[in-house]
Amino acid sequence: MPSVKERFINYAKINTQSDMEYKSHPSTATQFDLARKLEQELLDLGMEDISLDEKCYLMATLPANTDRQIPIIGFIAHLDTSPEVSGENVKPQVIENYDGGEIVLNADLNIRMSPKEFPELSKYIGQELITTDGTTLLGADDKAGIAVIMSALEYLVTHPEIEHGKIRVAFTPDEEIGHGADYFDVQKFGAEFAYTLDGGEIGELEYETFNAAAATVTINGRSVHPGSAKNRMINALQVAMEFNAMLPANERPEYTEGREGFTHLVQFSGGVESAKMHYIIRDHDRSIMEKRKGYLQDAATYLNKRYGEGRIVVDIKDQYYNMREKIEPVFHIVETASRAMVALGIQPIMVPVRGGTDGSRLSFMGLPCPNLFTGGFNFHGRYETLPTRSLERSVDVVLKIIELVSK
Repeated sequence: MPSVKERFINYAKINTQSDMEYKSHPSTATQFDLARKLEQELLDLGMEDISLDEKCYLMATLPANTDRQIPIIGFIAHLDTSPEVSGENVKPQVIENYDGGEIVLNADLNIRMSPKEFPELSKYIGQELITTDGTTLLGADDKAGIAVIMSALEYLVTHPEIEHGKIRVAFTPDEEIGHGADYFDVQKFGAEFAYTLDGGEIGELEYETFNAAAATVTINGRSVHPGSAKNRMINALQVAMEFNAMLPANERPEYTEGREGFTHLVQFSGGVESAKMHYIIRDHDRSIMEKRKGYLQDAATYLNKRYGEGRIVVDIKDQYYNMREKIEPVFHIVETASRAMVALGIQPIMVPVRGGTDGSRLSFMGLPCPNLFTGGFNFHGRYETLPTRSLERSVDVVLKIIELVSK
């Protein structure tokens, strides 16, 4: 029986990056590579109702082993990793006993992780850490969640004396680009409530997320030979930079924290004739969120008056909403997770998520879905790190939740 650490390392080596410039769902075919591996593992565990559809949604059932009426509970994690940093050829490194000093991720490239830059490392002195080799992300977001769910299922299968109701699990594609719940069949899933395993440090228990939108800004320029460009050329790249400069600089993610929202430029491409920018917009307050969306429209209106109508086209799509309003009416599911952590000696950390999970949209689709920690930090980059002990404790929490729900 592989450990949860071994499971994670095996999953992390499979490239499942999603693609923001998607033309199909899933956005990348490689997500099926991990889905099919999991499908076989679920078969090997004896799960029932296993289904992997053409959109790359994988679901399965661990049947109840009691006749008592117990709520059907679900656990969900996502297959894809962030498109922001390469997920190809991931080589996880294991630091068996972190001494509190600088971590050399890649000696050849002189890539290091210093506690001066990442003071959270001090929490894990003496613990085992899983890191990258400095050239890719690690994929703990969210392959750690997948490993936790699979390990919990295996534990229940090998310990039939633990009484439980029907348990449903699901693994979704394209969460990182905001489309993880697009084709999620809540009715088919059939759980009364669920938990996503997509959180950070040990103890995190989240039921409040950002409201989220994505914006694509297209700049239609006019290319003219630079030798005769005076009063004729409209350089789309320059207009794009002008557009971005009109947005509040102090409301970028690098200057915000807590409940402060932001507008974040994540991609910028193009040339003189045409340029394109992709933004994500976030805020916990939906009314403030609408104002943030208005900033982009106002900038486009101003520049279109200056350069001509149709030069700047803004397309904004809502991605998910703050799930708090759907969780509060069934707050007992948060309380159950909190009691599970306390029973295990883990202090629950309830803070607003500066991000979102599949649970954000699923909660509005009729499946209340708080989020649980898996232990990782520094997600979406080469400094991503996963403490092994935190990962193991996440499995304990899942099992304790199942025990409490089954009482």
